[in-house]
Order: sequence, then structure tokens, then C-alpha cells
Amino acid sequence: MTSYIVRRLLASIPLLFVVSFLVFLLSRAGGRDPVDAILGEKGTPETRARVTREYRLDRPILVQYAHYLGGILTRGDFGVSYIMQEQPVGEQIGRRFPPTIELATAAMILAILIGIPAGMVSAIWRNTWVDYGVMGVSLLGISIPVFWLGLLLIFALGSQFPIGGNIDPSMIIEPRTGFMLIDSALSDEPGAFGDALRHLVLPAMTLATIPLAMTARITRASLLEVMGSDYIRTARAKGLTGFRVVSRHAFRNALIPVVTLLGLEFGYLLGGAVLTETVFSWPGMGTYVVDAVFQTDPMAICGASIVIATTFIVVNLAVDVLYAFVDPRIRYT
Repeated sequence: MTSYIVRRLLASIPLLFVVSFLVFLLSRAGGRDPVDAILGEKGTPETRARVTREYRLDRPILVQYAHYLGGILTRGDFGVSYIMQEQPVGEQIGRRFPPTIELATAAMILAILIGIPAGMVSAIWRNTWVDYGVMGVSLLGISIPVFWLGLLLIFALGSQFPIGGNIDPSMIIEPRTGFMLIDSALSDEPGAFGDALRHLVLPAMTLATIPLAMTARITRASLLEVMGSDYIRTARAKGLTGFRVVSRHAFRNALIPVVTLLGLEFGYLLGGAVLTETVFSWPGMGTYVVDAVFQTDPMAICGASIVIATTFIVVNLAVDVLYAFVDPRIRYT
């Protein structure tokens, strides 16, 4: 297993190089001039020349990329934002990524706790009103636009739950880990943890809708396929009930497609839930990337893209490793 993980990590290095170069190239190939983004339209020729030299914008693109990549590999330096020059890109990402991880994790927990049991119930009572109801609701969940659902939840539950940010602005929370639930629990502010948890409810419900619906449908389809196997018919012939057949014999063998789906969905959510974060003013990676694109900030775009690509690779590796624990027949040698 260890050798397999090492091989996968080594194989991902060229992919990260390609992603970083393509994003670096595309971020400078079009859009507004970075000098205009930094100085605006009032920059003098002398100031523009100074900024061009300072950010090495007068060098060939390959030289710029080599310098940028060298900073990442040697110092973990993703450069300085052209727009927010007072703070390095790495620090901005370090502040924005934990809230996205927190939101994505909460959404996936909801998807697992509700979606898998719903799929199991639908498979056990297939072709009944229960099955049709679960599949109808899941289809509705996939079809509803996320931003519209977020607005509906704000309209319906906005009086019971906060609708913006991840903590009440009046509370002073020391950013120890970057995860608001943990930082609020460690703080001395009374009621901070409960307030952070309440801020998480509506965005997590909105973000969980599509993964939950897809998890229910994939769980049902995978279980129905497994339940047609010979060993399932043998278990039924022994007199086992439908629920015991599914929970003890079919469920684990049906988990591979479900684990694959959950891993992919989690990777997508960690990449930045743009619409959900925008609707609920959540300070995460999605809004950060959108702001960087609109403000023509190549350094922020490159840094965020590399982090997101690395996250996808790690999540996919974790899913592959999890296969061996879900299905004992799978072994990596």
C-alpha cells in the first residue's frame, strides 16, 4: 500500500507542473494588463516602468514562470497579489481555504447521513411509492439551481438562522486554526461555537443538495445491481429480511461507486462552491477565485488553481486507498 501511494504521488508531480504552467500562461495571455490592474488608469510612465521591473513583467513568460515555480518549490511562496499588495497570496489562500473545507465537509456529512439511507430504503422498497418518492425528491434536488435554493432557504429560514458570513461580526475570535468551528470552541467568547454552527446550517444545506441527491440515486442503483447476485438470492432463500440482506450482505459490496461519487463531489466542493459562497457571503475559496478573476490578479489565480489541483489529487488518492478498506478483494501491490 505504501509503495502504491508513493508511486501515485510521484506520478502526480508532472500533472501539477502542467496545470501550473497552463494556468500561469492563460492568466497572462488575455484580459487586462497587470500593470493597469495594479496602478489603475492614472499611473505615470515612470511608475508603470518601475512596477513592470518590480514584478518582472518585462521578462519572457518562461523566465517569469521559472521564477514563480522556484519560489513555490524552495520557499512555498505563491507570490504577492497584484491587487492586495500588502499580503502574500499564500496567506490569503491560507485564510480562505479552511472555511471552504469546513463548509464542504459539513455538506458531505449531510449527503452521507441522508443520501445513503435514502438510497437503501429506495432499493429495499423498489417500485413502491417509497421508491418513487425518494427518487422524485432526489431528481428535484439535482434539478434545482443552487443559487435559487439558497435564496429560498434565506426566505424561509432566514429569521431562524444567520444568512451571511461564518460568525457574528461582533464576536472577536482568534484565528488559531482557520476553522471557525474549532476557533470558536477554543475562544473565550460566550456562545461563539453555537453562533458559528448556526452560520453553517443554511450554506451547508444548500451545498449538500446535489451531492445528497446523487448519493441517493447511486446508492440505489448500486444496491439493485448487487442484489441480483447469487449470494443475495441465497441469503433471501435462508429467510433473511430485506433490510438484513441489504445491510449485512449487499451494502458493503455496493459501496465502490458510492465512494467514487463522494470523493469526486468532495473534490469539486473543495475547489470552491462559488454560488453558495456568493449567496451566503461565505469567506471561502470560491469567492476568492471569482474576485481574483474579475480583478485580473494572475498571482492569486495561479496560487488558487495550484492548491485546488493538489486538493483533487489528494482526494482521488484517498478514494483509491479507501477502496481497499471497503472491498477486501482490492489489493494494491
